[in-house]
Amino acid sequence: MTASYEGKDYWLHDLSPFIIQFSENSGIRWYGFAYVLGFVTAAWLLSIYFKKQKSPFNKDQQQNVLLILILGVMAGGRLGYMLLYDLETLLRSPIQFFYVWKGGMASHGGIVGLTAAVAYIAFHYKQAFWKVADIIVTLGPTGVLFGRIANFINGELWGTESLVKWAVVFKDAVPYGIPRHPSQLYEALLEGLVVLVFLQWRFWKSKVTTLAPGQLSGEFFTLYAVLRIFGEQFREPDADLILGLSRGVFYSVLMLVVGIVFIVLARKRAATDNR
Repeated sequence: MTASYEGKDYWLHDLSPFIIQFSENSGIRWYGFAYVLGFVTAAWLLSIYFKKQKSPFNKDQQQNVLLILILGVMAGGRLGYMLLYDLETLLRSPIQFFYVWKGGMASHGGIVGLTAAVAYIAFHYKQAFWKVADIIVTLGPTGVLFGRIANFINGELWGTESLVKWAVVFKDAVPYGIPRHPSQLYEALLEGLVVLVFLQWRFWKSKVTTLAPGQLSGEFFTLYAVLRIFGEQFREPDADLILGLSRGVFYSVLMLVVGIVFIVLARKRAATDNR
């Protein structure tokens, strides 16, 4: 389907959020399936890491590690969304924290949850925190990649107004009928695929995880933040601004600072160890 704007036709978003729909509000959704794909891919990567001696977690441990990661990401992503974007609903009706099938996950909150999961995994299996962190950060972008594609299918988190040929008219966007950037796909490419490829390249083709544990984690924070800030320029703010910045940009600036600190500290530890 197409919609006309200023004499030009643009694709009218008409994708269903359901893979299989049972009733008006229930069924198997693409959003949930995206998380499943992300975790299945993470499980596959963990098994490869162990076989190639890049990870200390054997087959049995991998199942527990993955479960802890799922709980951390889901709890962190949901709590992050409600604290950072929908605090009023959380205070008014805390039970809605558990309504994950309705959507509403914050990637920054998911990263915080992932960090907490890493800390627990390192403690539980008596592994160095930064060693575990450098392994786990290479898994995260798969979830971002599939999640952003699901955002596009859902027709949510749309972009700013645009007249580029590939602009999309989203049915729920206000005002209706104006073509917009498909910013969800931009973010899937940048925050998901680009970050995934970079981290996998660094993980396999460099000695960063052995020479400077923690640096790869810092590189993830830094690269994700920079690409998120860039991508936010094409995305319509979905909450009130903070200091004139969209919340995605504001939280990414904080993440960028943390990433730089991680890199500096990792290099200092490496320099000290090599004396």
